[in-house]
Amino acid sequence: MMKKLLILFISLGLLSSCQTETTAAETENTETELAVAEGPLDWTKNANIYEVNIRQYTPEGTFNAFATHLDRLQAMGVKILWIMPIQPIGKLNRKGGLGSYYSIADYTETNPNFGTMEDFKNLVEEAHKRDMKVILDWVANHTSFDHPWTEAHPEWYTQDSLGNIVAPVEDWSDVADLNYSDKGLWKAMREEMKFWLKEANIDGFRCDVAMMVPSEFWAGTRAALDSVKPVFMLAEAEGPEFHEAFDMTYGWEMHHIMNEIAKGEMSFENWKEFLIKEDSTYAEEDLRMNFVTNHDENSWNGTAYVRMGNNVQNFFLLGMGTKRAMPLIYSGQEAGLNDTLEFFEKDTISWADESQYDFYTKCLALKTGNPAMASGIGQGDFEIINTSSPMVIGYRRILNNHRVSIIMNFSDSDFELPLSKHGAEGEAQNYMSGESLDLSGSHTLPANGHLIIVSE
Repeated sequence: MMKKLLILFISLGLLSSCQTETTAAETENTETELAVAEGPLDWTKNANIYEVNIRQYTPEGTFNAFATHLDRLQAMGVKILWIMPIQPIGKLNRKGGLGSYYSIADYTETNPNFGTMEDFKNLVEEAHKRDMKVILDWVANHTSFDHPWTEAHPEWYTQDSLGNIVAPVEDWSDVADLNYSDKGLWKAMREEMKFWLKEANIDGFRCDVAMMVPSEFWAGTRAALDSVKPVFMLAEAEGPEFHEAFDMTYGWEMHHIMNEIAKGEMSFENWKEFLIKEDSTYAEEDLRMNFVTNHDENSWNGTAYVRMGNNVQNFFLLGMGTKRAMPLIYSGQEAGLNDTLEFFEKDTISWADESQYDFYTKCLALKTGNPAMASGIGQGDFEIINTSSPMVIGYRRILNNHRVSIIMNFSDSDFELPLSKHGAEGEAQNYMSGESLDLSGSHTLPANGHLIIVSE
C-alpha cells in the first residue's frame, strides 16, 4: 500500500481549511516540503528497537560513556537506537533534583550533563558505522515553563482565563502545554525537528504523547521531514489512524493483555482475540512496537519481573513474532533490570548480571535473520499452536521454506510437548541450544520455559 502518498493531499486540504493567517510565501514553502517517500523503509522489516536512557546508562550519564556500549549492542544485534530526550531540562517548576527529560528548555541544544552537540553527533556517526539507526525522542506537546517561546510566543501556549500558561495535565506541573491552534507553532516545531536531521544526521523520531498533538500536524510534519531524508517515525500512540504519518505505533493493548494474563485476570484466549482484531484493523505494513518494559513502565508501574514474574522471557517471545511486531528492549533489560529507576534523579543501571545477554542476542538474531520473522509487507504466515494445556501456548511463522515455531510454558510445572502434533516437519533444530530435534518424539518444556524450533 502507498498510504503515505495521501499525506500530501490530506495535509494540504486540512491546512487550507483551518490556517487563516498563513502568508502566501509560507504556503508555498509548505507545499514544496510535502514530498513523501513511498511505503515503509526496507530496513524496518526485520528490525528491532532499543531504548537508551542516557542519564541512567552509565555512572557518567553521558553520550561518550554510552558510546562505549555500542560494540556490545552491535554484537547483541540491535538495529535501532531510540534515545530518550537529550535537550536541556527546564529549571522552573522542575521535579526532583535533575528534572524530567520531557521538560524541554531548548529544542536545538543538548543537555550539558549529557555532553556537547559534537559528542552527540559523534555518537550518531559511531552508531551508523555499526549499522544501527538512531531516532530521537521528540516532545511536541509541551515545553518547560522557561523555554524561550513562553516569552517570545506566549500565544503558542494554552492559557487560563487570566492569561497564565498552564500544564497539559495537572500532574505534569513541570511542563507548559503547547496550543496548536496557532499555525506559527507548526512551522517552528517542524524547523526544530529538521535541525536534528540536518545537523546530527539522525534517522527519525519517537514522538511523545503523539495523540495529544493534532493529527494534521503530524501529516504535514512527516512530509516535511521526508523532504530532508527518509525518516522512521514511532508514535507514542495506538490506533490505525496514526499510520498515515507514522511507521510504527505502541502495542499498548498487547502489553496490557500480557500484564493481565500474568496476574491471572485474562487468558490466552484474550491474546488470540486481540490478534484477530489487530489483523482486521491494521494494514500489512503498519508496524507495532511490542514490549515487556520501557521507561514509563519501569519507573511508574514496576519492573517486568514485578509484573510478569518468572515469565518475562516468555512474554517477550509472545510479543516478538506477531505479524506486525517490532520488539523493544529497554536499557538494562538484557541485564535482568529488576529495579524501578528514578525518573527525576540519577539512578545508574547495574550491568553486573550478564545471564540474559545470550537470550536477547539469540532472539534478535532470529528476528533480524530469519525471513519468516519479518514484519510488514511480504510478511510470512502466522499460525497459533494450541496444546493440551491452557498455560502452554505457541505460534508458528512460515515464509516459503522457512519455518519458526515458538512454544512457551507459562505454568510453574514442566510440560511434555509431543513435537509431531504441532506441525513441525522435516529436519529441525532447537534454536536456543543449537541441537537437532527428533520431531517424532517429544520435548520437556521446563516450567516457565520455552522451545524455539527452526526448520527448512
